[in-house]
Amino acid sequence: MDNDRALQEFQTAIDRNENENSDLIKLGLYLLESGDFEQRWQVTKLFPKLGEKIIDPLLVILENESIEVECRWFIARILSEFNDIKIIISFTRLLQTIEEEELLNILTEGLGKIGIYAINSLEILLQKDESSRLLAVKALAQIRHSDTIKALLKVIDDPSPEIRAIALECLGSFHQKKLIPIFIKALTDPVSTVRKEAVIALGMQSELIKKSNIIQHLKPLLYDINIDICQQTSLSLGRIKSDEAIEELGILLNKEKTPIKLKKTVIQALIWTESPKALTYLKQALFTENLEVCQIIINLLGTQKSEPIRHQVSQILVNFLSSNCLVSQELKIKQAVAVSLGELGGETAITCLQKLANDPNKSVKLHAIAGFKKAVNNISY
Repeated sequence: MDNDRALQEFQTAIDRNENENSDLIKLGLYLLESGDFEQRWQVTKLFPKLGEKIIDPLLVILENESIEVECRWFIARILSEFNDIKIIISFTRLLQTIEEEELLNILTEGLGKIGIYAINSLEILLQKDESSRLLAVKALAQIRHSDTIKALLKVIDDPSPEIRAIALECLGSFHQKKLIPIFIKALTDPVSTVRKEAVIALGMQSELIKKSNIIQHLKPLLYDINIDICQQTSLSLGRIKSDEAIEELGILLNKEKTPIKLKKTVIQALIWTESPKALTYLKQALFTENLEVCQIIINLLGTQKSEPIRHQVSQILVNFLSSNCLVSQELKIKQAVAVSLGELGGETAITCLQKLANDPNKSVKLHAIAGFKKAVNNISY
């Protein structure tokens, strides 16, 4: 059948309200699978008028990986017009497996559109077996609306650690005082993935820190048996940015037994704070650490954006370079200092770069000249 003619027949039947004609669904599906973009677009606008009986046949096509992505995209768009738990579950399943970005986007958008109206149905699934609860909590997490909080709280102590972790990750998106005790309790969960989500969630609640003593609860997690938890806790404290948080990070950075991998994350967290207090701990580490750690500190110090902090950083780097510390005279360190000073700019940096441009090592000299040009250009700009 000619597609233009088929589309005309389909539209005429819809206009005549011939919704009980079972051949209409077949005709619509034919156009969705074989039509061009414009024909599919027209069918997408008309199909929902046939009602909920189109849901099941459309879901069959949507979940068929052999069907072209564009066709499935249009079907997902049609299904987004219906508030049905089967659609929510199907969309949620597909989001875990598909890789096509355009399809991912329309499914996510669809869940956001219909999900709020399906929360009650998802709550019922939370009372069933583990696989049903997992699908339901994944769907709730995709909806990402404050109306899901009540449902998510029902699985916060679920026997499945995966369900607990997903619920915490989603709840961490909401900034409500009543959720803080839940995150704090989860810090002692026996499963590391759950503890990690609790740490992340608390790091996102910095505006509530004064009322909840979050740092004292996070502090033990800096020394968790799982180094991923230690790293995540460092990052969460870096987001909080209080003097107390910075102090805990500084102490950890300058402990001799702290693993290098963790020190790298702590340095990043301290850099995020853009705080003079953080610079004190970073400066201390510069004069006591090995080449690898010093290089990381120097590189990240060059990324500071605050003008007063940039001046302090430049002075720290200049003083370090002119110190008697053996590591400060290493080739890689001089190169790193030249690059960071170029990024930081200012008179202190420029003066030091002029001196470095006379270094006997050719590589250091080239780094210094490049840094000098960048620093001068930034001033001119």
